[in-house]
Amino acid sequence: MVARIEKHGLQVARELVSFIEESALPGTGVSADAFWAGMARLTEELGPKNRALLDHREELQARIDAWHISRRNQAHDPAAYKAFLQEIGYLEPAGADFTIDTRNVDPEIATVPGPQLVVPVTNARYAINAANARWGSFYDALYGTDAMGTPPEGKGYDRGRGGRVVARARVFLDDIFPVDRISHTDARRYWVEKGELLIDGYRLKDASKFIGYRGDPDEPEAILLVNHGLHVELAFDAGHPIGRHDPANMSDIILEAAMTAIMDCEDSVACVDAEDKVQAYSNWLGLMTGDLTAEMEKGGKSFTRRLSPDRNYLSPEGTPFSLKGRALMWIRNVGHLMTNPAILDRDGNEIYEGLMDALCTTLIAMHDLKRDGGNSVEGSVYVVKPKMHGSAEVAFADTTFDIVEEVLGLPRHTVKLGIMDEERRTSVNLKECIRAAKHRVAFINTGFLDRTGDEIHTSMEAGAFSRKDFIKRKSWIGAYENQNVDIGLECGLQGRAQIGKGMWAAPDLMAAMLEQKIEHPRAGANTAWVPSPTAATLHATHYHRVDVFAAQDRIAAGGKRAYVETVLEIPLATYRAWSQKDIIREVENNAQGILGYVVRWIDQGVGCSKVPDINDVGLMEDRATCRISAQHIANWLHHGVVSRDQVQDAMQKMAAVVDRQNAGDPLYRPMAPDFDGIAFKAACDLVFKGREQPSGYTEPILHARRLELKAR
Repeated sequence: MVARIEKHGLQVARELVSFIEESALPGTGVSADAFWAGMARLTEELGPKNRALLDHREELQARIDAWHISRRNQAHDPAAYKAFLQEIGYLEPAGADFTIDTRNVDPEIATVPGPQLVVPVTNARYAINAANARWGSFYDALYGTDAMGTPPEGKGYDRGRGGRVVARARVFLDDIFPVDRISHTDARRYWVEKGELLIDGYRLKDASKFIGYRGDPDEPEAILLVNHGLHVELAFDAGHPIGRHDPANMSDIILEAAMTAIMDCEDSVACVDAEDKVQAYSNWLGLMTGDLTAEMEKGGKSFTRRLSPDRNYLSPEGTPFSLKGRALMWIRNVGHLMTNPAILDRDGNEIYEGLMDALCTTLIAMHDLKRDGGNSVEGSVYVVKPKMHGSAEVAFADTTFDIVEEVLGLPRHTVKLGIMDEERRTSVNLKECIRAAKHRVAFINTGFLDRTGDEIHTSMEAGAFSRKDFIKRKSWIGAYENQNVDIGLECGLQGRAQIGKGMWAAPDLMAAMLEQKIEHPRAGANTAWVPSPTAATLHATHYHRVDVFAAQDRIAAGGKRAYVETVLEIPLATYRAWSQKDIIREVENNAQGILGYVVRWIDQGVGCSKVPDINDVGLMEDRATCRISAQHIANWLHHGVVSRDQVQDAMQKMAAVVDRQNAGDPLYRPMAPDFDGIAFKAACDLVFKGREQPSGYTEPILHARRLELKAR
């Protein structure tokens, strides 16, 4: 039984009360009575409205299902479909043009394009690493990955590979910071003289890119350069193992990398009760106060990992200045769907978790607002709000934060909002969604995985979908990605907010990322998601090579590229010449991803995992990837592409494969050969009950099964 304490008619889990009153509130100036009264107000005023929004989702879905069923034996009529969606209010009328007026936005979001990390806030080590990924070693990123074509071999240092790393990094310097007459490869000395950087006596072709140094100007410890707003530090150390063999004693090249980081309370965590929420909130508090630590062990040695300090330099003229040592942090709240047993309302019902997150995470961020040199220098709190459907749900989020600011005594629009463009009803109404929060919007971002999962669920009755690889090739996805940028620019986000792109899901394939992910800044995205600090360092090179704001100007000048009619195209399988082998392999690949993710979610409470696919390529899996895989199998089941017995066989076969892949994990509980564990049942529920899940989301099943396991 959960021990609870009554607070303004709410029944609150004791551990949450203790955290809020003993840890979160002190130092904010907000009293416990005011806080709990505010939580009760949110619950009473907005709880019923939240429920009504969810009911409207289901009503629209039922009408769309009925429309497709009634036309199942007819050719799809795009014009009639669009007219129907307008008639039922799914497609909203487009209003007059406007420009967002979000104010007090930090430069990392508004004016400096760069990579963005997303990490589970429940893992303190990951959270600290993400915050500290503001700066990353280019040498380490090249040496420790396959970025140069092959991964490193063995544990010892390979001098030959190290030499190739230095050569590759010098090419980068020549490309971005060219020197008159010579190459950085040939340079033997860097120094500062009369406010200028000299390299063997020669100057940078663009002298304005030199902005600072550290140490003795004749023999500096570091040289600071800048390009497209991103900084690069050249480090010098004659005693360093690398520096001592370098003609100029250059020991490393440090890139400003993850400009922003999303600390996630949603897709990448497994938070199902008060205990879990307190862990998430505690880590967020440590990030906002700056004192979060994590105990680490590496190479047999224990140490404490902390947040990095700011970096200090001298200007070319010798004036001291500093740069932030940490990424600017967003906090991703949960969406409107889920409730949480941490707090019960007056009627004994779980309150909506999104409302709880809104008040708790903003309260915690007040610690940052009250200190110098913290997260936001502009006095803002940055909240990503996922899984919203249409402008009414965005307006609801805006109202939620109006009340949160009133409760906490914060100026109106202190909280800035990130809108995830990942649900179909938001995609096709994006302009109106932005309008609904035009005073708060500081971020829009595409998310292919959730967007596809919602596409499958929304169009479940339309027919069998293509295989997953072919869905990516359909015209709707390109239109979706282009429209996100087009509308963002149309609504004035340039220079005020982030227009983002989604995740690179293969953390071990950095050579492929370097080749492909440059398309994101070229497409006008001033941020894009990466799976690791190392990936952030490598992806940062793309923002040096591409002037994103110039790319946005070209895109805006070229006119609109995507229209809602194309976004509404349904990626059905138009030609199904699939062999049984093709079908089973597709199902097995989906099943492996689901099982590999769910087994750790349920049994270990791990919300984000690197799961090997059917070809043993490690892919980052979270609830979004699980949603698309589960909905895809559910769709094929519904339309008879595959039978229930075939899916059950695939689930059991791949459970044994996942067991083998996790054989080295001492905490892992095998699913085979009995297939009667809670985790395996949860994975099967996601598939066999997938069609009846709200919007195809995985959360209701995962939460219920995780609570079942914790109750044991």
